[in-house]
Amino acid sequence: MALPDTPLRVEVVSADGLIWEGDAESVIARTTEGDIGIMANHEPMLAVLVPSAAEVLSTAGNREIVAVDGGFLSVAQNRVAILSGYAKMAQEITLVDAERELAEATAQLEAGHNDSGVRHHFDRATAQVRAAHRASARH
Repeated sequence: MALPDTPLRVEVVSADGLIWEGDAESVIARTTEGDIGIMANHEPMLAVLVPSAAEVLSTAGNREIVAVDGGFLSVAQNRVAILSGYAKMAQEITLVDAERELAEATAQLEAGHNDSGVRHHFDRATAQVRAAHRASARH
């Protein structure tokens, strides 16, 4: 068992590779069951993520925000893995571009194009907008 003051080791991984890793005080992510907060010594678990903006409070005091278009959250032995087909750090996302992408995806859905590619585009754009909003709210 980890010591009470042992930080969480967090990795955010997408299909493109490692997006972020480091030690953290806490992680907040949105699952199919709702938001969940993870702190040191959390019980092991596996959860399905929905498109959202996950937050990591690093031990350095930085609030790292990452857009994910779904995926999985794994917690075991003071390690947290966020695994998603798409993940992008909020500081790499511009709100204007994310909102434009969301508007395009929404227009396609409203026009009746509801195939998996369009739905995936919508989910990714939704996650980017949420991440960009959260990142801009911290300043």
